[in-house]
Amino acid sequence: MILEVCVDSAESAIAAQRGGAGRVELCADLEHGGVTPSAGLMKSVRENVALNIHVMIRPRPGDFCYSEAEFSEMKRNIREAKALDVDGLVFGILSSDGRIDAERNAILLEMARPLSVTFHRAFDETIDLFAALSELTRLGFNRVLTSGGMPSVEAGLQTLTRLVHAAESSMKILAGGGITHENVANVVEQTGVDEIHALRSVSTMLVLGSSDAKFVHSPRMVADASKVRWMVETLQRLSSLK
Repeated sequence: MILEVCVDSAESAIAAQRGGAGRVELCADLEHGGVTPSAGLMKSVRENVALNIHVMIRPRPGDFCYSEAEFSEMKRNIREAKALDVDGLVFGILSSDGRIDAERNAILLEMARPLSVTFHRAFDETIDLFAALSELTRLGFNRVLTSGGMPSVEAGLQTLTRLVHAAESSMKILAGGGITHENVANVVEQTGVDEIHALRSVSTMLVLGSSDAKFVHSPRMVADASKVRWMVETLQRLSSLK
């Protein structure tokens, strides 16, 4: 089983590697769902970790319907990420009616190859998850990150299970959204997923600076190697029972 840790810094990527994660999803602005990280951050993470790095290609927070200018930005970011030797990309574009934008996603997929490509949780915003899954499989995505169309995996557990059963062999279902140490065993046992995406449950909140007005005083999440290791060991135990 694979644990993917969502990170926004080289520090967190290094901690994820120390904890035994199989992959990191590299983003910026995690507080708003993640956007494309800078070239400098991609380069720093690549220089410091050996595990697989999948980079978010998302020009802004908010919805997943993009203007021509934003689409052009996504294409530039894909070229940039590939030049920095990342292992995979994470993106997704929807049409205004809540369906997969097949034409634009196909263009990005062609640009992304031969890298592995994940369709992110824009999937959970589609009007028909199973039609969307079929379309993503047809287009050639390698995996889809989903919580079963609900705000959390626990709430979407039944649908997530159906998605796993409906997925063809070429498509991986990556379960994410509210994964915790308390519910991960139930998620794996109930759905049969073999890839888990985690953020808050494998992170520690740090408060930087001082309460003095002269300094920045705000919390940020950093991956915690011990929490990552605990999750990895849990998944290893579950895998051995299959």
